[in-house]
Amino acid sequence: MRDVHLEPGEQITRSVRKHWFVLFASLVPFAFLAYIPTLFIPFLHFIATIVPHSGTVATFDLTNNPLVRLVYGLWLIMLWSAAFNTITRYYLNQWIITNTRVIEIHQYGFFSREVSSLLLVKIQDVNSDVEGIFETMLGYGQLEVQSAGTEEHFIMDDIADPTGLRDLIMSEIAALHADGLPQTASASI
Repeated sequence: MRDVHLEPGEQITRSVRKHWFVLFASLVPFAFLAYIPTLFIPFLHFIATIVPHSGTVATFDLTNNPLVRLVYGLWLIMLWSAAFNTITRYYLNQWIITNTRVIEIHQYGFFSREVSSLLLVKIQDVNSDVEGIFETMLGYGQLEVQSAGTEEHFIMDDIADPTGLRDLIMSEIAALHADGLPQTASASI
């Protein structure tokens, strides 16, 4: 949140991240990949007993063979790094709705971040979309915020309660227009 500098009188209404189920679903493959070597080593052990002159059976033992332990350790370190990257991007990617703008913080990697903002007075359309079984049951989906013309638009994927967030943004826009600020040209037509 250090990248976000609020203007005088600007207040954060809500900060939103992806739904927790999206993080869980993206971490499940890492658990399976961490478990694969425990299946692979007994398979190699079985092959060593079947194939004649393949060497001793203890060659593929995880506890006695330093090379197997090294490869297994490197495998786990690689998986942990990838899982940590997934968790970091989940935590650092967020959308902040204030009483004057929508701010998107997108973390591309460990050292690459982009912060964009869109003023509420320039927002022309806000669409929410919930598709699929898990999205409907758990209440998450996509929110698209568009401005007039060829200007920027934000797409917020896999956020919790996109319909409620759409209504919040629309109420903030209505409150902003009720305060006497000028409306955009498309809203006054």
